[in-house]
Amino acid sequence: MSLWIINGSVWDEASGGLRKVNVRLEDGKIAEIAAGEQTPETGSAEVINAAGKLLSAGFIDMHVHLRDPGFEYKEDIATGTRSAAKGGFTTIACMPNTRPAVDTPETVKYILDKNENEGVVRVLPYAAITKNQLGRELTDFAALKEAGAIGFTDDGVGVQSAQMMKDAMTLAQSMDMPIIAHCEDNTLVEGLFVSEGEFARKNGLKGIPNESEAIHVGRDALLAEATGVHYHVCHVSTEQSVRLIRLAKSIGVKITAEVCPHHLVLSDEDIPGMDANWKMNPPLRTPRDVQSVIEALEDGTIDMVVTDHAPHSAEEKARGMQLAPFGIVGFETAFPLLYTKFVLTGKWTLGFLLKRMTADPARVFRLPTGRLEEGAPADLTIIDLDCERAVDPSTFASRSNNTPFGGWKLQGWPVATIVNGKVVYNEAAN
Repeated sequence: MSLWIINGSVWDEASGGLRKVNVRLEDGKIAEIAAGEQTPETGSAEVINAAGKLLSAGFIDMHVHLRDPGFEYKEDIATGTRSAAKGGFTTIACMPNTRPAVDTPETVKYILDKNENEGVVRVLPYAAITKNQLGRELTDFAALKEAGAIGFTDDGVGVQSAQMMKDAMTLAQSMDMPIIAHCEDNTLVEGLFVSEGEFARKNGLKGIPNESEAIHVGRDALLAEATGVHYHVCHVSTEQSVRLIRLAKSIGVKITAEVCPHHLVLSDEDIPGMDANWKMNPPLRTPRDVQSVIEALEDGTIDMVVTDHAPHSAEEKARGMQLAPFGIVGFETAFPLLYTKFVLTGKWTLGFLLKRMTADPARVFRLPTGRLEEGAPADLTIIDLDCERAVDPSTFASRSNNTPFGGWKLQGWPVATIVNGKVVYNEAAN
């Protein structure tokens, strides 16, 4: 099947601006990228007219929660992948904190098979480091890799035992697989729900200290140096973590890291009250921490942007800040949020933002996607950079709408998403 995308524009790194192109997709590949001065002969091929729109390689999100199996009332593979597609994501990697946890080959296969039947984007499953994510016994890494897991993580909880983490790293390194870590020392966070900062002080709350994250980052960086494993740090949120990652990189540790949009644009001082849509893990930190993670993303200490898409039901979030679960949805606001806050304000180039959402996650996790070039997989996102509208959670494709960004006016919205040469989201058709 052929598909032409005509009259679109792509970011041109050499000129630092946009250039017009026509792109032909064939058999799941980008077959041709032609100059856009003349409309090509498209014959009987399907045609998308992208005049005035940006073409990008499909976005890649290496940290998401699809809640399937076990929590399908929050999200499932069908709704989650449609939400991802609406946000311009073509490849997503799902975390194993489901019920059952993704700790057996059968559960990995369940996710892959269900996505084949019901999903619309590429789903890459992570498997748990420890059985049922309890931190007591390693899972069968070899069997999980054979089933299709792309890495090992107990995300949702930190691996509390240094020996367990070292054993996991040693085994993963022997199999050329990455360890992905949720960094959190439980002894410093139990029962707490906001960070140690201005909001906690104003409301008389004991807060989660930054050290709760950084202690595990430092410990694991040393273990990664000792074992040689590729070690990836989830959702970095503190200045201390940034310093440790920067140091580890400088001495050759194979360490990579990610940051979420909400940790780039919000601090604890923005929290309006005890609204649980502002409750996430890691929690929103201080303005100083926000500036640190921005600078780390800019200088390459942090490698990529992820959403940590974490859907919860309205009933759960209605329990209030103290009792509600941690997490916010992220697929459908990620690009417009960062485009509005950083590109339109001149802090970043468009090319920088696109790279951190496409080529960089592909590089870190050795994926074939994330490239807008001839011969690459035909995964593309079409974006209307001029479109401005308010975030309306009631329109989300996700089953949940727990977001702190409701009502925010943002610019630069994805309007079509193509996976493997097939249009899986088209705003004009909805």
